[in-house]
Amino acid sequence: MNSLAPRGATRWILGILVGGFFAIPLISTLLYTLRMPDGTYSFERWAGLADPSMTATLRPIWTGLGNSLLLAVVTVAIVLLVLTPTMILVNLRFERLKPLFEFVVLLPISIPAIVLVVGLAPIYLQVGRMLGTGAWTLAFAYGVTVLPFAYRSIQASMDAVDLRTLAEAARSLGAGWTAVVLKALMPNIRQGLLAASLISIAVVLGEFTIASLLNRQVFQTAMVVVQKQDPYAPAIFTLLALLFCFLLLLVIGRLARGTRKAHS
Repeated sequence: MNSLAPRGATRWILGILVGGFFAIPLISTLLYTLRMPDGTYSFERWAGLADPSMTATLRPIWTGLGNSLLLAVVTVAIVLLVLTPTMILVNLRFERLKPLFEFVVLLPISIPAIVLVVGLAPIYLQVGRMLGTGAWTLAFAYGVTVLPFAYRSIQASMDAVDLRTLAEAARSLGAGWTAVVLKALMPNIRQGLLAASLISIAVVLGEFTIASLLNRQVFQTAMVVVQKQDPYAPAIFTLLALLFCFLLLLVIGRLARGTRKAHS
């Protein structure tokens, strides 16, 4: 047993403090959306989202949400199809480059988003000319933004298994490298891949600075626009987005537990 781990009442106090840190803003936002001018509480504003008269007001949010979900899919694809195979290659074949690779991948976390935009703006001028100015093109910038978080999640799973032994065993049985990666390695790092996907989705749904400065309409920028007409709708959609991420977290946790049971 770890002697440094908190015990008894200390755990409860830490749990309450951390829980309150996250719960108080959420509860305050919920009460803000429920409180009516006469001091009573009602779900009238929540039900009003389905009112046809709100269609024009909420259209930017629905458009931005659709763009953000598309961006989330493309960003997750970048993480799974580009970052993960590269990490596997570095861990198996170029282990000496691992410290340098880790430094490069973690670098974006130390650079403010507004500084990233200054560097990305000239690139996006060319991207706009070749691929158009659709919101989905932000996935390239978001792919850079989520690199540090996705990397740590995937690397933690890789450190927990012996990739080299798994790869050599699969190769000795006649599997090609595609089969080795898809059938031998990725199932064993599924927990890290799921966590990286969740983090990528959360970052995309919550990102504002890059989209705003590059003039793309996404979920967060749309809520700023709608807030000028209805201050309650963005608060409601923020709570719904957090609920969506929480449900995703539960699903990922269940899938991860199922994976561990299957391998035990």
